[in-house]
Amino acid sequence: MRLGINLGYWGAGMDGDNLAVAQEADRLGYDVCWAAEAYGSDAPTVLSWVAAQTESIDVGSAIMQIPARQPAMTAMTAATLDSLSGGRFRLGLGVSGPQVSEGWYGVKFDKPLARTREYVEIVRRAMSRERLSYEGQHWTLPLPDGPGKPIKLTVHPQREHIPLYIAAIGPKNLEQTGEIADGALLIFPSAEHLEETAVKYLRAGREKAGKTMEGFDVCPTLPLAVGDDIFGLADMFRPYTALYVGGMGSRKQNFYNQLAQRMGYEKEAAEIQDKYLSGDKNGAAAAVPHQLIDQTTLLGSVERIAERMQEYAAAGVTTLTLAPAGFTLDERITALRAGTDALERSGLA
Repeated sequence: MRLGINLGYWGAGMDGDNLAVAQEADRLGYDVCWAAEAYGSDAPTVLSWVAAQTESIDVGSAIMQIPARQPAMTAMTAATLDSLSGGRFRLGLGVSGPQVSEGWYGVKFDKPLARTREYVEIVRRAMSRERLSYEGQHWTLPLPDGPGKPIKLTVHPQREHIPLYIAAIGPKNLEQTGEIADGALLIFPSAEHLEETAVKYLRAGREKAGKTMEGFDVCPTLPLAVGDDIFGLADMFRPYTALYVGGMGSRKQNFYNQLAQRMGYEKEAAEIQDKYLSGDKNGAAAAVPHQLIDQTTLLGSVERIAERMQEYAAAGVTTLTLAPAGFTLDERITALRAGTDALERSGLA
C-alpha cells in the first residue's frame, strides 16, 4: 500500500506551510500529493506551484470540477501539467455538488453520470492527440453546421496515459468509476464498511468493462492525528464531519449524509443534518458519534495507526491519502512522519 498527502484547499492563510508539508512528503517518499478546489483556489495552479518545488512526488487534482471546464480545456491542462512536472500528474475529476455547479458555475446538475462518462471519453480522446470529434448527449464536437473542424492537441504530455481518477460516493457513480477510470477518490472511508459501501460497486464496474481490480487505485483520504488521547483527537474532527454530513448539500441531496446512513448511522445523520441546517453548528458537531469519527480517520499512537492501515489494506485500499492535522507546521510534519513510521510498522511498505 502506498501513501499520499492531501493539502486540501489553498488560500486559508497557511500556504507556505502547505508547501513545506508537500516538500517533506516528497522527501519521505510519499507517492502523490493531492490538492482540491471548490469555489476558492483552483487545483491546477496549486499543483503547478508544488510540482515546481518538489522532485519525485506525483501531483494530483482531487478534484478538478467537471462543471468548471469544458473537457478539451481539462485535457489541455492535464497534458501541460504532465509535461511540466516530468510525468508526475494525475487527473482527478468530479461533478462537485448542486449548489456549486448551479450557483457558482451556472451549470445544471442533471444527469451527472452521463455527463461524467462523456466528459471522460472526450478528455481521453483529446489527450491521445487524435483529432477531436465527438457526438454525445451533452457535447458535440465540432458543432454542426459551423466553421469548427476536428483539432488535435498540440502539446505532448510526458506519458502516453495520464492516470484518471473520479471522486465517487454513491453506488451508481462508484460502479461507473470502476468501469471508466483508473482509480477512485473516496472520502469518509471506513475500513469496516468499505466493501459494502464502495469496493463491491467498483468491482462490479471493473467486471462490466471486462477487467479485474488489478491495477485499479482505490484511494481514500483520511485525516491523521497522532497522540494518546483518542477522544480528544477525535474532537478535532467534529466540525469537519458535521460540515459534510450536515451541511454539504441540501436536505434532499447530501451525498455524505447518505454515505453515513449506509454505514449504519441513519438516526445520527438525520440529527446532525437537522441541527446544522437550523444553524446550530456546535450542536451538529456534538451530535457526531465518536465511533463515526474514529472509523473514518486515523487516530492515536503510531502502533494503533499501523493496525488501522492493515485493516484498510485488507479492505482493498491501494493508496492511503493522509490529511495530517495540527495547529502548527511542526505538528503537521510530525503527523506526516508518523504516517511513514506507521506504514513501515504495518509491514505494508
